[in-house]
Amino acid sequence: MLNPDPVPVLAALGDATRLQLVSRLAEGESLSIAELTGGLGLTRQGVTKHLRVLERAGVVSSSRVGRESKFSFEPEKVDFVCSYLQSVSDQWDEALSRLQNLVES
Repeated sequence: MLNPDPVPVLAALGDATRLQLVSRLAEGESLSIAELTGGLGLTRQGVTKHLRVLERAGVVSSSRVGRESKFSFEPEKVDFVCSYLQSVSDQWDEALSRLQNLVES
């Protein structure tokens, strides 16, 4: 199995409004667009556009509850990106350590 591509998740999370939405959803409760719109200073359509970006990246999912869509946080993609970034950080630490050893010897 191929490793997932971290770029769509990083791109989706690269916006302050989308980070706020993820933060609200990460508290564990599924929320409607109306519930998520409060306090953001955006229209429902604006929030919907941001949620669709997050949904395409796999960071949130939606389900219909009556006439509303409820959105939920899906931590797996974010967990993968965290692991990926830790791996990149470890590689840089190793490279810097090798460079330091070369300079000091």
